[in-house]
Amino acid sequence: MISCYNRGCGQNFDPENNPDDACRHHPGMPFFHDAYKGWSCCNKKSVDFTEFLSIKGCQLSKHSNIKPIEPEKAAPKLIEDEPEPVKMPEPVKPSALERPSFDTELVTLTPIIAPALKKSIDDLVIGNTKKSTLNLSDEIAIGTACKNAGCGKTYESPSSDNTECVHHPGQAIFHEGLKYWSCCTKRTTDFAAFMEQKGCAYGKHKWTADQNEEVKCRYDWHQTASNIVIAIYAKMYHYDKSFIKVNPIRLNVCLVFPQQNDAEFKLDLELRGIISVPKATVQMFGTKVEITMPKAEPGHWITLDIPDKTKNANTIVNKSTEPVNTTKDNDDDSDLDLDDIQQVRGVRITEN
Repeated sequence: MISCYNRGCGQNFDPENNPDDACRHHPGMPFFHDAYKGWSCCNKKSVDFTEFLSIKGCQLSKHSNIKPIEPEKAAPKLIEDEPEPVKMPEPVKPSALERPSFDTELVTLTPIIAPALKKSIDDLVIGNTKKSTLNLSDEIAIGTACKNAGCGKTYESPSSDNTECVHHPGQAIFHEGLKYWSCCTKRTTDFAAFMEQKGCAYGKHKWTADQNEEVKCRYDWHQTASNIVIAIYAKMYHYDKSFIKVNPIRLNVCLVFPQQNDAEFKLDLELRGIISVPKATVQMFGTKVEITMPKAEPGHWITLDIPDKTKNANTIVNKSTEPVNTTKDNDDDSDLDLDDIQQVRGVRITEN
């Protein structure tokens, strides 16, 4: 049996038995834009990376053991200019304000809702009330792909449960041209090489998706002398069921997605500095949520939040320690291995 390299197929085939409609695949290229992941050849897309990998192809043809030609990337232009002098940031001054408790009562912010978002959600809810619920079966269909990222195995029989699942427990990250998994340090600029990276954890196969699986959204932030501004990139979230709460040193966000069985995106951060809660505002747009939090005192924040060490203990790679028992030695199958790049907490950026 030979592996088929047509995008979206992932099956093995017999060259002697390869009819014209044996392979269902995507002839186009994958794209990643505004939290969506999809294919250029059809209109199918998803915000979830596992669902993106499960999108069925839109074209039938013979299986092929020849890797598709990747588009050539333009070589970067080298500009031999004199480097600009590096300005060292001013030392952070200690706060003159007393830091409140993390458990201080949270205040729910009243959002300003864009009319386009309100109309799209209202129309969606009206349409959903006319649909009947589907009867879900516990039976696993032959050929069902494992939902664990990076596994690629399919269900053939009950004995498939006894096979080992090699997968990536982290999230797929696309940032500044690099493609990698948050759970390991292998990075590459090539999508095909990224898809072929061997998993870094071993466990059991997952044949069915979680019904209430938490949604993954990317977010970033910037600051001015007086404000902290956070943008959470999301579409088709329910403006009324979602909420944003704050106290002087805490941000708590919950976005509800009605199209995904009311799945939720949650964000709970202990802020690095102190904010003025009465002046904080929220704007809900069709593609993002923008939260503006005025600083309680002027100054530069070196980071947005204070990382929760208990949450990140299992995901941050420590080069001075040995891997845990659930992982095995990683094969160097990527074309870049930038160990000196640190993972940025909370950034989930898709490639335009």
